[in-house]
Formats: sequence, C-alpha cells, structure tokens
Amino acid sequence: MTKSTKAELKKRALAAVRDYGVNLTLFRNAMSEWAGLNVTDMECLRLLFQKGVATPSELSRFTGLTSGATTAMLDRLENAGLIERRPNPNDRRGSLIAPARSSAEKAASWFESARNAQNELISSYPESDLEIIADVFERFAKLWDDERRKIQKNQ
Repeated sequence: MTKSTKAELKKRALAAVRDYGVNLTLFRNAMSEWAGLNVTDMECLRLLFQKGVATPSELSRFTGLTSGATTAMLDRLENAGLIERRPNPNDRRGSLIAPARSSAEKAASWFESARNAQNELISSYPESDLEIIADVFERFAKLWDDERRKIQKNQ
C-alpha cells in the first residue's frame, strides 16, 4: 500500500469533515420531518436542551426568525408538549422558555438508534485515537464558533 502524502491526507480529512456536515444536516432534516417538526423547531429545542432556559428574544436571534415567527414556533413546541413558558423574574412582562420535563425523554427516544450507532463506532477506537478525535472535534467546534462571531461582528 502506498503511503499518502500530507497534502492528500489533508484533502481527505477536509472532505470527510464536509461530508460529515452534509450528512448530519440531512439526518437532522429527516429527523425533524419524522418527528413532525420543522428544522428550526428542532434547532430551538436543541439550544434549549443545551442552555436550559432562554428568552424568546434569544431564541429569535439564534434561529433568525422574526418575533412573530418565533411566537408561532414556540406555540408549536408548547402544543407538542416539548417546552414550557415560565414567567421571567427579571422582566415581569417577559417569559422564559425551558424544555418540558418529559421532552428530554421524548427526544432521547427519537435519537436512540443514532446514539447506539455512535457509541458502537466510537468504542471501536483505542484511547490514543479517541484523544485525537476529541481534540479535532473540539477544535472544529471552536473554529466554527469563532467564524460565526466574525460574521456577526461584521453585520
């Protein structure tokens, strides 16, 4: 077997990152459709699981939706039993949005097959490879966050 050059390996790695992003987007779109939600609804829910709680304005900025479209999205998520609206203790006219207690279990069941497949795949690597894999994904996550901030700063 011929040893690949660094340039060839870089090209292969970046193509793999691209393909990973494309396939993750396609999976998320399919999962949203299967769950009866739209992609923005799922992204909002994902942010709430990560953050715990957010204001409607924060969710509007995150999703890029207008305030009216954000309200419609929150209504859909609330009607599906996935979020709760709570009074905002810092703004008596405002509300806070949080995942409903049952929504984490419900969403977890949607992704059970994918989580099991991920676990099987990642478990096939030795510890030394897992350190590299974790480092690469952590650094790519930071790279994309930095790039997003640059774009938002220049708007």
